[in-house]
Amino acid sequence: MTKRSKQNIFALITIFLWASAFPLTKIAMEHYTPNALGFIRCTIAAIFLCILCRVHHIKLPPKKDIPWFFLSGGLGFTLYMIAFNFGMQTLTSATSSIIIATTPILTAVAASKLYGEKISKIGWGAIVMAFVGVIVLMLWDGIFSINIGLIWILFAAIIFCSYNLLIRRFVLKGYSSLQIVTYSMTCGAVLLAIFSPQGVNQIMTAGVKQILVVMYLAILASAMAYLFWNKAMAMADKTSDVTNYIFAVPLLSTVMGFIFLKEIPNYGVLIGGTMIIISLIIFNSKGQEKE
Repeated sequence: MTKRSKQNIFALITIFLWASAFPLTKIAMEHYTPNALGFIRCTIAAIFLCILCRVHHIKLPPKKDIPWFFLSGGLGFTLYMIAFNFGMQTLTSATSSIIIATTPILTAVAASKLYGEKISKIGWGAIVMAFVGVIVLMLWDGIFSINIGLIWILFAAIIFCSYNLLIRRFVLKGYSSLQIVTYSMTCGAVLLAIFSPQGVNQIMTAGVKQILVVMYLAILASAMAYLFWNKAMAMADKTSDVTNYIFAVPLLSTVMGFIFLKEIPNYGVLIGGTMIIISLIIFNSKGQEKE
């Protein structure tokens, strides 16, 4: 199996896990508050990852890099989870997915400035086509909503863009995927500890369903998803090779919304989803060619 094939598989697994976080976060917040959910999810994920590091005999990072990992954890986990959870309180899953889908565009533009990564005209065309597909998918029945949640989710997209750029920095310094996600997640959990009283109280009163949901969000949608994402980013020649897969999240979220929340998909799923899939194929085959 080629490096590119492995990269694509890791990215696809990640996107599937992240897409499941949309409907499951809605279910989780029937019991948990946004800040408490962020603390619980990040802390359980950090503990799980630390155990993996212990098994693989991975040591602590050099002291000079710890502030960078606190920055990474603060962006990718602390602030992102808070912003995402607050946004999901007041926005539809559709609107949230559209805003998060701006991340590849933000990352591609930023990476082109910071790391000199070039995207061909075909690549930019594929990005635009995918984003239009997201809009078609999510606005087919005119369900776009605008409120304070829009600001929170846009903030989350910008934060995640910054996290992707930091991953690139750690990869270039020689850190493994497991090291990056463990150090960052642990720092994120430390920063979220301010909400630990709420988190402990709420998980103590949670039912079996709410405990299972938060365990899934923590171990699979957080720890394993970010680990696979970092592996894909480490293998990629350019950040946009991987971040473009985020465009597929709304399509998968719509399907999962039907399964978990009984939301009925419409023709927009067929049309928008087809556009997204075609754009991914075009981008991965032609979008990275130098002009």
